[in-house]
Amino acid sequence: MPPLPSQTTILQVIPDLNSGGAERTTLDVAKAIVAAGGTALVVSQGGQMVSDLTASGAEHIVMPVKSKNPLTLWKNAGRLAELIRTRDVNVIHARSRAPAWSSLWAARRTNTPFVTTYHGTYNQNNALKAWYNSVMARGDAVIANSHFIAGLVADRHPFAKDRIAVIQRGSDLKGLDPANVSALRRQALKDQWGIPSGHPVIVNMARLTAWKGQKVLIEAMAHLMDAELGKPLAILAGDAQGRDGYVAELKNLIAEHDLQDRVRLVGHCADVPAAMALADLAVVASTEPEAFGRAAVEAQAASVPVIVSDLGAVPETVLAPPQVGEEDRTGWRVPPGDAAALATAIRQALQQAPEWKKQMTDRALAHVRQNFSVETMCAKTLEVYEGLLATA
Repeated sequence: MPPLPSQTTILQVIPDLNSGGAERTTLDVAKAIVAAGGTALVVSQGGQMVSDLTASGAEHIVMPVKSKNPLTLWKNAGRLAELIRTRDVNVIHARSRAPAWSSLWAARRTNTPFVTTYHGTYNQNNALKAWYNSVMARGDAVIANSHFIAGLVADRHPFAKDRIAVIQRGSDLKGLDPANVSALRRQALKDQWGIPSGHPVIVNMARLTAWKGQKVLIEAMAHLMDAELGKPLAILAGDAQGRDGYVAELKNLIAEHDLQDRVRLVGHCADVPAAMALADLAVVASTEPEAFGRAAVEAQAASVPVIVSDLGAVPETVLAPPQVGEEDRTGWRVPPGDAAALATAIRQALQQAPEWKKQMTDRALAHVRQNFSVETMCAKTLEVYEGLLATA
């Protein structure tokens, strides 16, 4: 990692540090800042990833930045401004809309460079929502985590066009290599999830929320009940984050299709590499556009065949016809929300000859190594910080 200027302090602000792509990226960048000789501060309301953050040498500061209450946003601006002054913060980097407003006001009060990362597609169906979303395009530098998102930002917020930098999310490719996952870790997760031997394992890594498409995968499994595929087992691994009603809906759907022994809800997974090492197939069944789609990259990095919904940034992460020839395929793309099409793709994936599967997963691994490493993502992010510091 290239060194930062001496005594550089970077403050990242995010609502909380529970599971999610933005949260993991926050940790990765904080670790890179420390490795580059800087001081990494992260403000959030806390969460299960705080211990990982502090273990990297970064510092966590608790603040109610998840709140959307206007008074709280204003008070947070004062708290952040005071933090900037007392800790000599050089750059403040916001990763979500509510804390971004507080961060913007604090940055302007203290004349501190302000960076945003546009992590999502953010629903925008009226003028008020457009104004609320616009804070993510008001940074002195605006990071888009895919070319798809860069186009969305430029279309919605033309004033930001010349400040957009595309930095695609990166994954820990070394950690995801199945050769680096011990048999002990694999067995521990297999026992935790109660996976019987001899069944193909389909893993869906996504927080439990409707647009992530868990219901589509359950319906697809119902289509495969009579298929000669060795009775595949679908693992839905994700944190419900308080969505108890949705969890109940998933359980009811599983029971309705008599899939209790074919679909399993296992909650949050802390060891993604071990989960991928157990998987015969990964499925990303989103019904709304993914801003990037880290789960698909992680599967390819772990040499696991992957099926994704064909929308959002997916063409950047998973290569498939008609955009590329069959000889360049790295996975399957299916229409979003189409359980029958997903079932067909699952059947095709599980029935591929071992030689063909090896060729495809090797192409997929080369694809992610070239484009989606955590080292590349962090180096490009630090370059954004350095560029702002040079002109401050």
